[in-house]
Order: sequence, then C-alpha cells, then structure tokens
Amino acid sequence: MPFGEDLPRDIRNRHKRRGLRVNSRVPLTIEWNGTSGPLHFEPGFTRVVNSYGCLLVSPREIDMQQHLRLTNLATRGYADGVVVWKGSQRPDGWEVGVELVGADLNFWGVEI
Repeated sequence: MPFGEDLPRDIRNRHKRRGLRVNSRVPLTIEWNGTSGPLHFEPGFTRVVNSYGCLLVSPREIDMQQHLRLTNLATRGYADGVVVWKGSQRPDGWEVGVELVGADLNFWGVEI
C-alpha cells in the first residue's frame, strides 16, 4: 500500500483545499430561483466556513450547480455562490457545499 493510503480521506485531501476551514454556525438566508418555480427564500446556517465557501445546512434540497445568494444574518452582508457538493439529508436539513463567487473575505464575520 502506498504511503498515506491508509489515512482518512479528509486528511489525504487536506493539501488540496484553498484555505483554512473554521467550524462556525452562521445564520443565513438562502435565496435561489427554482428550475420551474418562483424565487425560494429559506433560513439556513453554516457548519464550516472558509474564505472561499461553506458547508451549509438547508431545510430544502438544493440542486448541484444551483446559483445562490447567501445573506449573513449576523452582519447583513450578502454573497453569491454555487452549489459544488450535495450531501445527504440529516435531521436538521440538507448538507450543501457552496463555493462563494467574488465575496468579501470578511463576509462570514469570523476570523479565518
């Protein structure tokens, strides 16, 4: 077995990430256009944030590559993003990985 293959996947892939990740629960409003319906507004929150995106929890399922607008309810700032990963539904909602598009590096309001 090659060196490192026995390590957990998140540790093996850590060098591929673009920045430090911080566990932080940031309250959000998630906004997006449905494929065949009206504009959706849902409450949500993050589990993990970094300068380039987040792992958020949404009460509704959101499709891959869906464009979103996130409003940080703590700072009232907003940022656009794209769904780049979709996890499973958990008791508190769907886990969704979002890459931010052109966001202010201080968007989360936490030290990263």
